[in-house]
Amino acid sequence: MADAPALDEVVRFTSDLIRIDTTNRGGGDCRERPAAEYAAEQLSGAGLEPLLLERTPGRTNVVARVEGTDPSAPALLVHGHLDVVPAQAADWSVHPFSGEIRDGVVWGRGAVDMKNMDAMILAVVRSWARLGVRPRRDVVIAFTADEEASAEDGSGFLADEHPELFEGCTEGVSESGAYTFHDGAGRQIYPIAAGERGTAWLKLTARGRAGHGSKVNKENAVTRLAAAVARIGAHEWPLRLTPTVRAALAELAALYGVEADLRNVDALLEKLGPAARLVEATLRNSANPTMFEAGYKINVIPGEAVAHVDGRYLPGGEEEFRATLDQLTGPDVDWEFHHREVALQAPVDSSTYRAMRAAVEEFAPEGHVVPYCMAGGTDAKQFSRLGITGYGFSPLKLPEGFDYNALFHGVDERVPVEALHFGVRVLDRFLRTA
Repeated sequence: MADAPALDEVVRFTSDLIRIDTTNRGGGDCRERPAAEYAAEQLSGAGLEPLLLERTPGRTNVVARVEGTDPSAPALLVHGHLDVVPAQAADWSVHPFSGEIRDGVVWGRGAVDMKNMDAMILAVVRSWARLGVRPRRDVVIAFTADEEASAEDGSGFLADEHPELFEGCTEGVSESGAYTFHDGAGRQIYPIAAGERGTAWLKLTARGRAGHGSKVNKENAVTRLAAAVARIGAHEWPLRLTPTVRAALAELAALYGVEADLRNVDALLEKLGPAARLVEATLRNSANPTMFEAGYKINVIPGEAVAHVDGRYLPGGEEEFRATLDQLTGPDVDWEFHHREVALQAPVDSSTYRAMRAAVEEFAPEGHVVPYCMAGGTDAKQFSRLGITGYGFSPLKLPEGFDYNALFHGVDERVPVEALHFGVRVLDRFLRTA
C-alpha cells in the first residue's frame, strides 16, 4: 500500500503542476516542456530514467519504464496528458493557475483533467521506490503533450516515431474512469471506461455564386450551408447498442433491480434515474454544429461558406456516420474530416478490468463498479495503433454534490484532497496487482 509521504506528495504535485501553465489553444500554441521537466525530475527521484521526447520544440513528452517482477507478463501502459484547455481568470473564484489549496480542495485548471492523475502516477512510483516495491508487470509511464488538440505532438508522435518504448504493452489506463457517481438515492457508482466513441471533427464547405446582396441569388453559399447545418443539427440518430453499453445497461439494471429490457431502452433509462447519464450520450452517433464562417461584407453574397461540426461515432458506426453525412449535406455542400480518430472498445471480462474493479472495491466497499463508454476521446486512440487496449481509470472518491463531469473544461475546476488520497491508494493497488 502507498506510504504516508505519497499522500502528501500527490497533493503537492497536483498543485505544482497546475501552477505550470500548459494551456493548449490549438494550432501549436502550447508549451508543455516545463511540466514535462517537472515530471521527469520526480521520476528520476524514484530511480527511473525518463526520456524527454519532442516532435516540436517545447511540446515535450516523458516516457519511463518500471520493471516488473514477472518478465513473462505483458507490460501495462499508464498515461496522462500535461496540457490543459484555456481558462478565463475573470470567470473563476480563484486564479485558474494558482494551484491554491483551500478547505481541503485543490483548485485550478487541470485539477480533474488531468494533472490530478499525473500527480497520482508520480506519487505511486515514488512510493514504490521508497518501499522497495515492484509491480508484477512492467509499467510504462507516459506523460504526453497535445491531447487537448490533435495529439500530433503527443501520443500520436510517440506511437508513430517511438513504438519501441511501448514494447510488450498490451493494455493501458488513463483518464475518465473510477470516479464516484452519486445517483441521488444513496448509491455510489464507479464507472470504468471500456470504450470511446470515435472522433469526427468535420469541415463543411458550400460554394455558390458571389454577387450583390440586393440581387436574387439561387446559388447563395450561405443559404446552402445554413440548410445543411440545420439538417445536421436536427437529425435524430438511430439507437445502436455496443457491447460495452449493453454491459453497462445490464449491470445498472441489476443494481436497480429492474429488467434489462434492451428492446425498450428509453423505458429502461427512465427506471435508472440519474444513472442513465452514464450511458445516454453513447447510445448513438452524434454530430453537433459548432462554428460558422461566411462572408466579409453585409451587402456582398460570398462565393463560399464554411462550417465546422463536432461528430462522434460509436465503435462499428463509422460507415453509418459517413453515409448519413453524405445524405444530410446534400449535393451543394462538401464535407471532409478536419480531424479523425478511431472508436475504441475494451473487454469487460478481462483480468485487467477485474483488477481495476477489485482495487476500487477494496477502498470503496460501498461502491458499485460498472463499465461505460466515453462520449469523447483520449490518448488511448493513438496508443491503440500499437495494439494497446485502453481503459479509463483515474480513481477519485468524491463527495455527494461534487459534479465531476461538469468540471471538465469548466469554470472553478477543483479536486478534493481526500479524493487524491483515495486515487493514490487505488491506483497503487491496481498497478501492483494487475
